[in-house]
Amino acid sequence: MNVYLVTGGAGFIGSNYISTLIENKKNKIIVIDKLSYAGNIANIKNFINKKNFHFIKTNISNSKKIIDILNKHRPNYIVNFAAESHVDTSITFPNRFLINNVKHSVSFLNVVLNYWKKIKINKNKFKFIQVSTDEVYGSLSKKEKPFTEKSTIKPGNPYSASKAAFDHFVLSYFNTYGMPNIITRCSNNFGQNQNIEKLIPKCINNIYLNKKIPIYGNGNQIRDWLHVLDHCNAINTVIKSGKNGEIYNIGNNTEITNINLVKNICKIFDNIKDNNKYKHSTLISFVKDRLGHDLRYSINSSKIRKELKWKPQKNFNKELENTVKFYLNRN
Repeated sequence: MNVYLVTGGAGFIGSNYISTLIENKKNKIIVIDKLSYAGNIANIKNFINKKNFHFIKTNISNSKKIIDILNKHRPNYIVNFAAESHVDTSITFPNRFLINNVKHSVSFLNVVLNYWKKIKINKNKFKFIQVSTDEVYGSLSKKEKPFTEKSTIKPGNPYSASKAAFDHFVLSYFNTYGMPNIITRCSNNFGQNQNIEKLIPKCINNIYLNKKIPIYGNGNQIRDWLHVLDHCNAINTVIKSGKNGEIYNIGNNTEITNINLVKNICKIFDNIKDNNKYKHSTLISFVKDRLGHDLRYSINSSKIRKELKWKPQKNFNKELENTVKFYLNRN
């Protein structure tokens, strides 16, 4: 049996990740989440009664509790989604990101390191997966080539700086202690159960409520959008075939400006409402730009595609429409 410890499992990506594991009876999934603003127990309600699922409310900084969980359940795969992730909040409260994404994360890493050192059976099957972000590379101009795993780390805001800092710790633990770990860096995710603070669900919610859709600056910032289940399947591929001490970029090669993304969502609403007289794009409202707003995120994911034979399966336009319908049905 494979035992997975998933941190931040009640969050957006974490809960979707669990959905890729739960139906396999040979998998045992232990989820920990402190259920802050990003963690929602409703995201995992369908798993609660599963025999191979166990949820524990705690913070990764609670070392005593984490030690008890590790010793009791003896996971061989640890997938770390736990992190503060909202850029705007990091600009207002940078210390919170320093504490949660670096200090608490390193505390957790130390507990995991000691656990790994004491493993006597199947020690070679252990892996720690750090789920990071393409934002650690910083911003690109429109003409620059996408970032590779060897690109210089140059975060542009407190959130991405905190993620980059912990990435360095993770890699250093492989180099110093030999602790088996892998870092994944994904592009922007979208899909079911994303927090309402994020661009796509906020846009959908505001249209539903007939409220203005705030767009930072001119809306020409460029992002590569990846469906969350493609991301989750990539993580499973990395666990199965990835090499310890490596970094894998996970992207979709679907770059689009924020303003065009929002206009596409408005068109989906136009079609759903079947009312050509009203254009939902009239709700778009340009607001003062975010401090230090990165222009473009773009990553080269050829490494995971060539070495591990992974590629995204989801069609962006189709899944964007499905995402809109999901939030509408939930409302």
